[in-house]
Amino acid sequence: MTLPAPHPLHHRMAHTDSPSGASVPAERALQGSGAASPVIGDPEVKDLRLGFLPLTDAAPLLVAVEKGFFAAEGLNAQAAKVSSWTASRDALANGSVHASHMLYSMPLASRLGILGPECTPLVIPWVLSRNGQAITLARAHAGKVGTEARALYRTTMDRRDAGRPLVFAQTLPPGTHSMWLRYWLAEGGIDPDRDVALITIPPPMMVRNMAGGRLDGFCAGEPWNAIAQLQSTGFTAITSDALWPNHPEKVCAFQADFAEQNPRTVKAVLRALHASGKWCDDPVNAAELAALLARPEHLDCPAETVRARIQPGFEFGDGRRSGPGSAPVFSSGLTNLPDAVECLWFLSQYRRWGFIGGIPNYAGITASVLRTDLYHEAMAEAGVLSLPSTRPVVRLLGGAEFDPSQPEAYAQSFAIKSPRD
Repeated sequence: MTLPAPHPLHHRMAHTDSPSGASVPAERALQGSGAASPVIGDPEVKDLRLGFLPLTDAAPLLVAVEKGFFAAEGLNAQAAKVSSWTASRDALANGSVHASHMLYSMPLASRLGILGPECTPLVIPWVLSRNGQAITLARAHAGKVGTEARALYRTTMDRRDAGRPLVFAQTLPPGTHSMWLRYWLAEGGIDPDRDVALITIPPPMMVRNMAGGRLDGFCAGEPWNAIAQLQSTGFTAITSDALWPNHPEKVCAFQADFAEQNPRTVKAVLRALHASGKWCDDPVNAAELAALLARPEHLDCPAETVRARIQPGFEFGDGRRSGPGSAPVFSSGLTNLPDAVECLWFLSQYRRWGFIGGIPNYAGITASVLRTDLYHEAMAEAGVLSLPSTRPVVRLLGGAEFDPSQPEAYAQSFAIKSPRD
């Protein structure tokens, strides 16, 4: 398969920083490159509502509102809290928000028609975060199960055969958490569609159901894994970066029509998120970031709970600690660039698990969802120099390297799968 034809500026970019670590101003960066400074027009829409779920990885959006990064780009932005990913989908579809903090896979699912009965085309010009998710298991499994689901295999089969399958929760069937949970179980020889019960509930209900003994495991973002651990309800089995190092997780999504009609507004949002993400990634700001996120109108939880997992090396609750890539990343390196290789991997998993029937138009869907042109233009306007680089290598826990030219072969290569032809 040929990869989607790139936008003329579609190559991977590295941030150009000053020796002090500060971002190089646009005029200096572009003068140093010999390029003309881009003309930045006024946003077409200045009053914006931005949807978010109360999760730690909404940080760049919330910080951009509270610390004035949106205002610096001429935007009057308000954050609008929603209760679930389906509510996020609906708010973006009906226009009650202009953009939204969203699971990376949701715009893909929308294009495929598996995000609901009336799927509005969505686009991804910006990856908000990477890493920062986890799979939590009930305390009954502590000391018996660690990083690998294989340790759950015998218990899973015994419970399945007894008619009382283990119960696992995800946040949205075609969501990223579903993909992480399915991949992890299958790597342990456990078929997520046949050997366990998969349910879809919001993270607060995950913790409550686990505390009540009705849930054996869940996959979600923070602070919910931390809350389960701190309440001694559950422990972290594995963080998502151990499944796929530096994986894309949340995005800032827009309606496709809005992005097409209001490119200056979208690019203003991206420039603000760039500045905000750098602020969020700075360890000096960790305490302030945790306090800001913990506020009642945001995550509504103790600041200590948030701070516990915004830096690596945190406790899992079973004597282990997280590795160096476990905390969410909001800006460093190539964090924010939407890449076709990563998009194709998600499409291969939709095929693997039967979310779609028949072979999808891998290249066409990818090209229709990723607005890398807006990313590159916004970064040029922000004074970020572009440097060509290689495409990312995608290799998940225990698996072969993903070949983006053969996504269908990859989808069919797994021993455990549920394809629908």
